[in-house]
Amino acid sequence: MNRYSSREVAKKAKLHLGTLQRYIAEGKIPAPPLLQVGAGKLRIWSDDDVGKVLEALPKIANGRKTRYKKQSALSSQQSAKTKKKAQARAPVVHKSTKKKK
Repeated sequence: MNRYSSREVAKKAKLHLGTLQRYIAEGKIPAPPLLQVGAGKLRIWSDDDVGKVLEALPKIANGRKTRYKKQSALSSQQSAKTKKKAQARAPVVHKSTKKKK
C-alpha cells in the first residue's frame, strides 16, 4: 500500500496544492486526518484516499469554467442580434521626414 503527501495527491488529481487544501477546508473532498509530526502537521494519503478524491472531483462544479461557459453563450446570442459590420478605415498619409538643408 503506497503512501502519498498532499502535494503528490494534488499532482495526481491535476490540481494546485492550494486548490486541494481549499476543497478539503470546504468539505468537498474527503481527506485523511492530520498527523502531528514534530512541529508540523501533515496528511498521509493511501491509495483508497486518492481514489476517493479522484471520484469526487468531477462532482465539484468549477465556478470559473461554468461562469465563462454561461457568459460566452449569452454573449454569442447578444452579438448575433446586435452584430454590425465594422467600417474600414482609410489609410493615413504620413508627412515625409526629410531633413531640410
